Amino acid sequence: MAMNNLKFDASDALLAAFDVPNGAKWAMEARGFAATNLRRMGAPVKRDEYWKYTNPTGLTALPTPKAALFINDETPMFDGVDRVKLVFVDGVFDAAQSDDLALDGVELETLEDALRKDIHWAKDLFGVLEANGQNPVERPLAALNTAVATQGLVIRATGKTDKPIAIRYIHSADTSDAMVHHVVKVDAGANLTVLESGPGAARFNSVMEADVLDGAAFHHVRTQGRDHERRTATHMFGRLGADSIFRSFTMTVNGVLTRNESILEFTGDNAKATVGGASAGDGNGFHHDDTVFVTHDSLNCESRQVFKKVLRNGATGVFQGKILVKEGAQKTDGYQISQGLLLDDNSNFLAKPELEIYADDVACSHGSTVGAIDDDALFYLTSRGVPKSQAQDMLVLAFLGEAIDEIDDSALSEGIHIRLAEWMERRHG
Repeated sequence: MAMNNLKFDASDALLAAFDVPNGAKWAMEARGFAATNLRRMGAPVKRDEYWKYTNPTGLTALPTPKAALFINDETPMFDGVDRVKLVFVDGVFDAAQSDDLALDGVELETLEDALRKDIHWAKDLFGVLEANGQNPVERPLAALNTAVATQGLVIRATGKTDKPIAIRYIHSADTSDAMVHHVVKVDAGANLTVLESGPGAARFNSVMEADVLDGAAFHHVRTQGRDHERRTATHMFGRLGADSIFRSFTMTVNGVLTRNESILEFTGDNAKATVGGASAGDGNGFHHDDTVFVTHDSLNCESRQVFKKVLRNGATGVFQGKILVKEGAQKTDGYQISQGLLLDDNSNFLAKPELEIYADDVACSHGSTVGAIDDDALFYLTSRGVPKSQAQDMLVLAFLGEAIDEIDDSALSEGIHIRLAEWMERRHG
């Protein structure tokens, strides 16, 4: 009973910490529903089944824990890509640093503007995919986001877009507590690429609801910045129509606490989805959690989960991945792999892979491994004159590269390979 009171008191405190914005009736109804959901669930605590490997206190504590600013002299990720750049500073859209909200084949506006309109296509999406994703696993931080977030983008791809939308997040205040909510609709036959980069804020809570209609393609690539003290919780809700394609990849380096959740639902036949991630953590202050839930509810669909983590000096990595195949979802092909590479005896990789299958004509598999650097490979490289630290970095890059190569765009994949190599080289001074 005391634990339940703690959960509910914490949820009330979180809702009270943010002003509920005004908006159209439908937007306020969605916010009210999310707030009611959060009060019913309570804030997450470590005793919750899907939080047992990750202590959520840093994501729910009030006042917001401080995160020292990270001085970064690097060229921002994706700056070399021909794209539409949209900038958020501590979770607030900065029009002065952003490009015009104009792109052929795309309708683009801020969440704040969209949710004020009495008639808008986002009415059928805002808060809807998030609410659907609360069952069978509760996701209270996503409900909090829907209830109070004022900042974000509303994006509708109506055709074949020739440029990606690149969202850049800048952390500029050591106590910033940001809530960002994006709503994405990819119309039938259209395609869209969304790039995200940067740390967001001292504490960052984001939701992206992506509805990918029949024959559409949605590509998402995210790098989460190198701030050492940031805390981040992200939620990707995807709904896939018939013959659609959904691909999402996240690269994470540094950070005190990161929890990335992906919740996908196949609602049309012959769709394909890939969710992947690569992370590198150094120090016992690093805790990185990937939590994925994929529901197959249609015929002949394919899903892939590919996650790799490299951990050293007491860092912790977590993977929780589930594939649910509902009755009648025949010809499902579900693949899941999570691997941890531990560079010392003090680091930890915790994995919870799950399959729940109610159809009899499926091909589903999962695997999870943890190990150290291959001594034979390390000896091979050092025996040929490669310094040990450089040889180790080469093996780490090869290990993470298998996840990075899940990115469909070779130019984006190569850019992340290069940036990761630069980060590792810089670590050696």
